[in-house]
Amino acid sequence: MSNSVHPAYVPADLSGSDAAGNLPGGTLPTRVGVLGGGRMGAGIAHAFLINGADVLVVERDEASAEAARGRVESAAAKSIERGATDGNLDEMASRLSVTVDYDDFKDRQLVVEAVPEDWDLKVASLRGIEERLSEAAYLASNTSSLSVNGLARELKRPENFLGLHFFNPVPASTLIEVVLGEQTSSDLAAAAKRWVEALGKTAVVVNDAPGFASSRLGVAIALEAMRMVEEGIASAEDIDNAMVLGYKHPTGPLRTTDIVGLDVRLGIAEYLQSTLGERFAPPQILRDKVARGELGRKTGKGFFDWPA
Repeated sequence: MSNSVHPAYVPADLSGSDAAGNLPGGTLPTRVGVLGGGRMGAGIAHAFLINGADVLVVERDEASAEAARGRVESAAAKSIERGATDGNLDEMASRLSVTVDYDDFKDRQLVVEAVPEDWDLKVASLRGIEERLSEAAYLASNTSSLSVNGLARELKRPENFLGLHFFNPVPASTLIEVVLGEQTSSDLAAAAKRWVEALGKTAVVVNDAPGFASSRLGVAIALEAMRMVEEGIASAEDIDNAMVLGYKHPTGPLRTTDIVGLDVRLGIAEYLQSTLGERFAPPQILRDKVARGELGRKTGKGFFDWPA
């Protein structure tokens, strides 16, 4: 399996797809693009890849592209080892392309934007993708909190846009939040639910609102847990155990924060504070940890220690 960056995208053989380019059964687009190949973007690419789609990942430079390919192929190999898919790794690799050129999105039927949670970056990225897509193609953002309606207003075809909020880690998560904008077409809303089912996950459909459903609830719990640590009420481990053992959460709110990234949590909390009020004000302990570079699992330390 080569890890080289493809200089140009060559469309896959679509002989097994219908006239619209869907896979047999009409559930997933045949040609899917993902902008951004970090942890989330690679997870999204992996989800479509192991379910038969031809996947293109576009990154900002060749080093990032190489790393993205490695993440996707590694995740695919693990899925095969676990028996989550009976696919062949070499065959999957043949359906994965990684480039550094937005122009390669031109033949995609669906592109999912998965860049960091920065408004200006999201808008610039979505506009750059849209101008290269056909008028019939769909565009989605993996934003976990930013306004889908607001992003849609920056686009020429808002009816072809919605939020597809995947959860970290994507291979293990069984949830995708489908976020509908005011102008999202009914055809796209229905198609998105079918895509989620075809990926083996469950769709939670929400109308656009600050934080949607998942981030709004998850951040509220996490911020209160942080305040409890800050006030000396209990340790991070005991607070998490209370939620895991008492409420059957698979992971406690502070460990989940470490997995998501404290910087990501801070950004979402600040946005929710600006839109929903002081109940979402980030506690000082969160700001201090981010300032010290204690961002969670990705840096080895957050509310917990994460050995390399």
